[in-house]
Amino acid sequence: MKTSIIAVGTELLFGQTVNTNASFLSDKLNHMGFDVMYHFVVGDNPERLRAKIREAFADTDLILLTGGLGPTQDDLTKEIVAEEMGAELYLDEQALEDLKAFFDKRGRYMAENNLKQAYLPVGCTPLYNASGTAPGFALEKDGKIAICFPGPPREMKWLWENGARAYLEGFMDKKMFYRVIRTIGIGESDLEMLLMPLIDGQTDPTIATYAKEGECTLRVASQRDTMEEAEAAVREMTDKVTELAGEYIYSYDDEELNEVVVRILKEKHLTVASAESATAGMFASRIADVPGASEVMHSSFVTYSNESKIRNVGVPAETIEKYGVVSPETAVAMAAGARAAAGADIGVSVTGYAGPEADPGHNAGEAYIGYAFGDNTGFYAVNTSRSMRKWNRNYFMLRMLRAVYLLIK
Repeated sequence: MKTSIIAVGTELLFGQTVNTNASFLSDKLNHMGFDVMYHFVVGDNPERLRAKIREAFADTDLILLTGGLGPTQDDLTKEIVAEEMGAELYLDEQALEDLKAFFDKRGRYMAENNLKQAYLPVGCTPLYNASGTAPGFALEKDGKIAICFPGPPREMKWLWENGARAYLEGFMDKKMFYRVIRTIGIGESDLEMLLMPLIDGQTDPTIATYAKEGECTLRVASQRDTMEEAEAAVREMTDKVTELAGEYIYSYDDEELNEVVVRILKEKHLTVASAESATAGMFASRIADVPGASEVMHSSFVTYSNESKIRNVGVPAETIEKYGVVSPETAVAMAAGARAAAGADIGVSVTGYAGPEADPGHNAGEAYIGYAFGDNTGFYAVNTSRSMRKWNRNYFMLRMLRAVYLLIK
């Protein structure tokens, strides 16, 4: 089904709010097999919104709208959608009850204009909102469908998971199954070339690559008459992908690398300690983002200066003097020193030039990731050739995670 997404709100046009709703909905819709053809952003202007709805319906059959369901006078999405689709509004008793309960639970007075939110188009499928005050709805007429969501991302996502997705599943002719495979250590273009024997001339299943910051994601998808057929097709293609690119894959279930690392560390009852220079604690922070991190993250040392490397994790001064602070030898000494100082099972480290400047003879984006696990010590050389400090620091952190992953997988 051809689909448009219309985000309503002048704040989006002013750049005051980022339109994350559109990216979320596009991702979910594409995974279900809906063809998202257009993204539109419209300010709180009735006539422009009316014109955009007509334009979208002229070329697509499904419109998802976000925003404009609030209690104020400029919140007119519901009214205009209902008018364009020939539906009157009625006071929905369940929506009204939910609205009153929302304010009662918080001990707040409900202003009279909030009552506006309890009105819905006649003939719609209500999407009651337990995460806010504005219910959404789905309205169908003459083969055209409009689904309206509140603008706040938290409420929009709640309505998607608790009503809208199930509603849309009723319009799917075939069953869609997909698997999201996460890789690191290879760029999108190189990954595509590696998988070209599978991608070239593909029909179903399909393989699509998506670049992320420092990573690359694969989506293997199939649409078949039954879910069992779709799953079998994806499994067969996933096996072929693994044969060609298995060394770069760290997840077949769309997990973040930090989640995978923490899970394996917990399963194997291992602990890790880090010594971070260029990243200044980013590795430890990413580990701590995962519930249960306290079971595996022993200690973290931010060793930005040479003195802190020597004092806190025992890097020999002569190692820095002889090889330099950004060197394989210093990186390995930092990892081994962090492990010893913490009494952890694994030590991992980074020393490098985040940029935009670097010492003579070096360049921004150059770094060394050190590791120490049992008798296994070593390093990975990193050279992004980028001067973007934020990007480099994030990439160094990902390579630290990958170093630990390769030790324990």
